[in-house]
Amino acid sequence: MQCDKCSAEAVMHAAYSGLHLCADHFTRSVEKRVRRRIREDGLVPDDATPEDPATWVIGLSGGKDSVVLTQILHDTFAMDPRIELVALSIHEGIEGYRDKSLDACEALTASLDIRHETVSYAEEFGVRMDDVAEDDPENMAPCAYCGVFRRDLLSRYAEAFDADLMLTGHNLDDEAETALMNFLEGDVEQIAKHFDASLGPLDERTEQDHHVPRAKPLRDVPEKEVALYAQLEDLPAHITECPHAEEAFRGEIQRLMLDLEEDHPGTRHSIMSGYEELAALAADAYGGGRQSYGECERCGAPTARDICRKCALVEALEEPE
Repeated sequence: MQCDKCSAEAVMHAAYSGLHLCADHFTRSVEKRVRRRIREDGLVPDDATPEDPATWVIGLSGGKDSVVLTQILHDTFAMDPRIELVALSIHEGIEGYRDKSLDACEALTASLDIRHETVSYAEEFGVRMDDVAEDDPENMAPCAYCGVFRRDLLSRYAEAFDADLMLTGHNLDDEAETALMNFLEGDVEQIAKHFDASLGPLDERTEQDHHVPRAKPLRDVPEKEVALYAQLEDLPAHITECPHAEEAFRGEIQRLMLDLEEDHPGTRHSIMSGYEELAALAADAYGGGRQSYGECERCGAPTARDICRKCALVEALEEPE
């Protein structure tokens, strides 16, 4: 099959658009969508200058999504002195898993000459995910602990680096799955928070003083296309599933989404288009997704509770059996 843009051999067919694209036109298509998202979300601040650049912290795990995001951001802003990129990696303490992906992070950031920082659960919380998965005092899936710890470190270190923006590699599949999960769970407040944190132009989001604003420039690109981009560009991505992954509900949603997309191409895009409108209405109904935040009694982090969720989990792990 030939590329619809030229006479070269096509490497992919996007059923949702009908396009067959060669390697060159495909990679340019991915880059175009990411850069368009950056423009439409107004991520580059008007007041950023070479003398006072905006600092963007990228959550770099070494997986395909964060590696592709880092590469495209570097290619886009390498010659733009208004933007300074910092890659932040987190070592959860998973034997034989994160070490290899951190090798990928080191290889990528060294080749791009990007500042790279690594923090760990062991140093920050005194826990390792291998031990958490074995003990599990709260009877939760390991992903529940890991998600709380990861979000805490990303937010805290983004603030420590005086970041203007925190960027993560969530792709179209990730976002559509989360949207469908929130809707099926009837979690309108979470839908409002999701809008407030990561949807819409940056200057229209609710200003909250408890975290660095987040952005997801890959959210228009399907997961398989991200993986293909990483392969075609020969990027050092570590593509292996976490051995502790047990998100049963998300797994069901993933399978449902794949079936829907196969039978009805464009389903993911349609879900996100409708979800963004719904989220905007929900955010307005919930006061822009705002909550009243105090400080955690243990660590001082912003929280709506006396003790933040992260500290509550750490305390549960510290309690003797």
